[in-house]
Amino acid sequence: DNAYSNFQHQKSEEETNGSPTASNRDESLGCEQCGKTFITVMKLRIHQRSHTVDKPFSCDQCGKTFTQKGHLTTHQLIHSGVRPFICDQCGDAFTNKCTLTTHQLIHSGVRPFSCDHCGKTFTQKCNLTRHQLVHSGVRPFSCDQCGETFTQKTNLRTHQVLHSGLRPFSCDQCGKTFTSKGNLASHQVIHRGIRPFICGQCGKTFTFKGNLASHQLIHSGVRPFICGQCGKAFSLISNLRTHQLIHSGVRAFSCDQCGRAFTTKSYLTRHQVVHSGGEPFNCDQCVKAVTGHEQLLIHQCPHSGKKRYHCDCCEKTFKRPESLKRHKRIHTGQDVYVCDYCGKPFVNLSQFKAHAVTHTKVKPPYRCDEHNETFTTLGCLKQHQQIHTRKKTFKQGHRKVRKGCPSNSAHTILRWIFWILL
Repeated sequence: DNAYSNFQHQKSEEETNGSPTASNRDESLGCEQCGKTFITVMKLRIHQRSHTVDKPFSCDQCGKTFTQKGHLTTHQLIHSGVRPFICDQCGDAFTNKCTLTTHQLIHSGVRPFSCDHCGKTFTQKCNLTRHQLVHSGVRPFSCDQCGETFTQKTNLRTHQVLHSGLRPFSCDQCGKTFTSKGNLASHQVIHRGIRPFICGQCGKTFTFKGNLASHQLIHSGVRPFICGQCGKAFSLISNLRTHQLIHSGVRAFSCDQCGRAFTTKSYLTRHQVVHSGGEPFNCDQCVKAVTGHEQLLIHQCPHSGKKRYHCDCCEKTFKRPESLKRHKRIHTGQDVYVCDYCGKPFVNLSQFKAHAVTHTKVKPPYRCDEHNETFTTLGCLKQHQQIHTRKKTFKQGHRKVRKGCPSNSAHTILRWIFWILL
């Protein structure tokens, strides 16, 4: 194969030219822009191209440019389909040996590079360095349509697909569409029902190891991602980014019928159903008709028993979007109350207070002074004490009626009885 032959020849040529010799070896060769040092003049010159826009080597198939001819040759293997480097453990094939070596670290389980901020580990130092940009807050790549910023250019490109509206990859089981084949493949794992990753604290299972790691932050209480504008903390960077849209005020997606603007395309799509005014969508299992396809799917959930709204963080499913939205508050940290004893999160304050009482030594702590009855919450005690208050008020009112006007006594007594029963 010509591409592979060129690759081998170029690799051999660069190794020969780049080897340190008596004439060009100099341990002090340093880059003036970043301080990185090299052992050969040639390697220094090649590196210096990375600081300029000079990329003289261009791929004739896709137009991508490179600073080195060797990088172009390696890249062209992608178009040729040649993947000569094969992993002996799983059979995956790669275009270059470096990628294979990096891949094999997955099988070894060695992740020597650890983040000082959140403890996340990596197989390569470059991956750690890239990850640490998340904590530094540096996001140099900005979307020219909505203003959202990113730590990596590849993430910006992935994001820009959202504005194009193209979602060519569709799930054949539920019809959900995706912007990339990788996202579709990740989604399809959900339908297989395989959940090999188990939380050691609560027993909950997950399809992906990353989802398990995110879930375990709930138990640990660690929220390493902090909003620089309001100080709110989040366990996931994605939740922080979603939250930051509130502060940015950017609403890039506007309705062409009423002009209302939204932060995400999904919110716009949901809103546009209001303007559809088309023919009603009829349920084939009952006589009900709704105005949109989305509403029809929600309505049909009780008939089929399916739950079609999936949580991206823990894969829990819900029948209605508002139920999913309420559940997601646990992951985003919006108005969530976390138990100091066991780490269990609650979105409702009264439920949180009732749960917290179960960890105290006094069970329950709220006691009625009238007849020693106990309650798990202060609210229940107060509600109970109203019975005593009403009885006392009734007795006092009854005595006044007997001493006062007899003509209205029956009416007054009935009024008090009705009030007590309320």
